[in-house]
Order: sequence, then structure tokens, then C-alpha cells
Amino acid sequence: MGAAIQQSSGGNGRRRGRRRGRAQPMGEINVTPFVDVMLVLLIIFMVAAPLMTVGVEVDLPKTAASALPGDNEEPLTVTLTADGRVQIQTTEVTRDELIGKLRAIAAERSSDRVYLRADGVIPYAQVMQVMGALNAGGFSNVGLVTDTGGPALDADGE
Repeated sequence: MGAAIQQSSGGNGRRRGRRRGRAQPMGEINVTPFVDVMLVLLIIFMVAAPLMTVGVEVDLPKTAASALPGDNEEPLTVTLTADGRVQIQTTEVTRDELIGKLRAIAAERSSDRVYLRADGVIPYAQVMQVMGALNAGGFSNVGLVTDTGGPALDADGE
């Protein structure tokens, strides 16, 4: 793909055992097309990566807490929308079938970590009911997802 052909110059009219005008393979590889393709792919992935997050629009509450460390496998996300619907990743489930689906998912996963995203207008009781369902479904490591930049409760107000 990147090899080029170099024409012999036949300099000074001397022959060096080869016929004049015969093409010789050049020993260099042209990497410019490879670099161009890699840069285009890098730009595509940089643009597409933010779009690959869980696509349910939720107005998350803001806190001053830091992020949890990541796992090797893709995190399981359960979302409570403002109108009370429950979604596992992007699949909507009813509250009656939530525990059964969570048990089936827990049987296939090595991690018991799950992230709960709840809209800020959801009553605390409904969030706790879903957390109870997560626990009953086999997930004891529940992380609550929030936005950063919220108020801090320390005396300095930072």
C-alpha cells in the first residue's frame, strides 16, 4: 500500500550491470496516508464519545462529592425519570418486573455495582423504593449519580 517505485537515474552514462530505465523498488514506506487516516479516526472518536453515554435526559441534583472509581466492565445504570418511569440502561421496565430483571442481570455480571440516576424532582421515598429493589435484585453496591458543582455543607462554604 505504501511502497513506491524509484526510477534509476542512469547517471553519467555508466552501466552498473542493470538495464537503463528499469524500475527499482524503494526501501521506504510512505506513512503519510496512514497518519491521515489515524487523525480522521481520532477526530471521529473524539466527537462520538460524548454521544455514547446513557441517553435518558434527567435533571440530576448537584453535590460537592467526588466521582467513584471505575470498574473494568461497563457500569449498570438504573434511571428514574421525572415522570416516575424506571429504566435499566436505556430499556424501560415496570416496577413489578424490576427485581426479576435485576436478578437476571446480576447472575451474568461479576460486579455488584450499579449506578442510580434519579431526577431531582423525584420524591425521596420513590428513590428509596428503587434502592430497595436494587438490593433485592442482588446489587448491594449502589452509587448515586449527581452533577458536580453543588453546595458544600462544610463550615467554610467551599
